[in-house]
Amino acid sequence: MKKTIKYLFVLELLILITTLISFDFFINMQLAALSSFLIIAGSSYAYKKMIKSQVELENIDEKRDFLDEVEDPYELYDDTPINDAPAEKLDLKAIVKEEKKRIKILNLADIKKGSRASVSLFRLAPYLFLILGFIALKNNELLDIKVYLPSLIIGIVAGYFISKDSSFKIKS
Repeated sequence: MKKTIKYLFVLELLILITTLISFDFFINMQLAALSSFLIIAGSSYAYKKMIKSQVELENIDEKRDFLDEVEDPYELYDDTPINDAPAEKLDLKAIVKEEKKRIKILNLADIKKGSRASVSLFRLAPYLFLILGFIALKNNELLDIKVYLPSLIIGIVAGYFISKDSSFKIKS
């Protein structure tokens, strides 16, 4: 936790020094860096929290390669034979029924499971801050896009270091 506070303190100190340049420069840099930092840190925290809960529930699925899923989503070209019997003795109706069972239908439980991390408050609040900050700068005619866009990188780098910090990890 001390490293996290040190990173934030150094980041804010560097941004505060920009008031010597101008207030417009400072406010653009402050909002851009802080919003991108909060997005990276919040996303990282939400993802780590979701992974920890899945590990605790032992809900770990054996997954195929991503390329295999794209090329063969229904596992039609799987190497395991359906039946070793000769072609004349195969029961095609049974094979079709078995294959229909293997096709995964999108259901509400899968949608809820997949959207937990993306709809987390830790991810939505920083994006709201980014949007409202941008609108506030634009409406008050303080937005300087030449300062704002490069300042996003500062927050991304700081968020990366915070998310890699061992004290930021979820405690067991």
